[in-house]
Amino acid sequence: MPGDKAILVGVELKGKKSAWTIEDSLEELGRLATTAGLVVAAVTRQKLASPDASTWIGSGKLSEIAGLMAAHDARYLLFDDELSPGQQRNVEAALGDQARVIDRTGLILDIFSQHARSAEGKLQVELAQYQYLLPRLAGMRSGLAQQVGGSSAGPVGLRGPGETQLEMDRRQARRRITALRRALEAVRMQRHQHSRQRKKAGLPVVALVGYTNAGKSSLLNALTGAGVLVQDRLFATLDPTTRRLLLPGGREALLTDTVGFIRKLPHQLVAAFRATLEGIEEAALIIHVVDGSHPHASEQVAAVQSVLSSLDIAHTPLLMAWNKMDLLPGHGIPQPPGTSHHLSLAISARTGDGIPVLVAEMERILADGLNEMSLLVPYERYDLVTRVYEIGTVWSKEETQDGVKISAAVPRILAARLAPYEVSEKKKHGGDKRQRLHGHVENPLGEAAGGKDPQEGAAKHDP
Repeated sequence: MPGDKAILVGVELKGKKSAWTIEDSLEELGRLATTAGLVVAAVTRQKLASPDASTWIGSGKLSEIAGLMAAHDARYLLFDDELSPGQQRNVEAALGDQARVIDRTGLILDIFSQHARSAEGKLQVELAQYQYLLPRLAGMRSGLAQQVGGSSAGPVGLRGPGETQLEMDRRQARRRITALRRALEAVRMQRHQHSRQRKKAGLPVVALVGYTNAGKSSLLNALTGAGVLVQDRLFATLDPTTRRLLLPGGREALLTDTVGFIRKLPHQLVAAFRATLEGIEEAALIIHVVDGSHPHASEQVAAVQSVLSSLDIAHTPLLMAWNKMDLLPGHGIPQPPGTSHHLSLAISARTGDGIPVLVAEMERILADGLNEMSLLVPYERYDLVTRVYEIGTVWSKEETQDGVKISAAVPRILAARLAPYEVSEKKKHGGDKRQRLHGHVENPLGEAAGGKDPQEGAAKHDP
């Protein structure tokens, strides 16, 4: 039940150097335990040359932990590493029937199970749970039915009634894995269809990525007023959230808050959330949000980059947004290895510092993917004029006897639709494209854009 006590245990390997100390890692495990609804009663650690093959920790430490669990009346033992099925069974056998042994992977899977809200998120988490549990069925003290899915019965997985025979459980698990994969493939196809519709509409996608609790949801709220849940805890939000963002020049973009990353992310989750991560591949711009106040911000950057490196985003522009810099006034932005080619900005989603500069850079980068066009659009196709104002950047507009003359920058997908109306002699503009995009921009009424929604003016001209 919520509020159950847990003992945390970590193993420090001798000779293994890392910027993350065993104390840092256990502190993060404690935050994960709190997110799962547990109360951390005690923390213990052991330094070993190599993990014990049968129980991960030494026999003496295991006896010490048994005493700690009895003294604190703790039910859960949480390991900061992933145990093999055999190690998990052996530790549980040594501690007795009342102890529940959960490794880091099982804990993260349970947190995801509790926080998934969308149908796709629930499917992805359930698939990861079955893949994790299948090799562990032989040692389970209760049936498969209570192993998968969340309920209010308790904070950490392993919930629900029922007990089944091992082989029946295995067959059931394999059948369910197959069904979940099919369901997720259907969802994936549906997402691709939605993606094609977005591309047809010409709205660029900006993906927010980052370590869990870096402030992605706070930044989404600051930019769009989305009202997304913001809490100072790991994985407070799980399902991706997408909102429209109106840029200063009048162009619109879709801003998507993706799931947060974490060190030692279970490979089952990486595989299960592959479809969600594919959304990052479709983005026109990636904003990597970093908690600049975290003592291990650079290591968190590396953890995120290790996942991003597996995606097809080599040619996608990336901005590094160092968030929470209001907590470190006067400090410069770190430059972790491998990030020197990315533009880094200091921001605070809480105070708003640096947000205007971030938005300006977003608009500049998105504009680099636009096509410059000089058009003569007939009045009967004024819907295209309206569309140019909605998703493009207009430099000049003139209503003539033959139609509407427009000089603008538009996304490539819209440029293809406008190609029949492009004039042969393109109007020359002074200055480069960046100067035009950040200078005088017309709205449909011929006035300089000043925060007014360009769609309002376009509607007045729509016959």
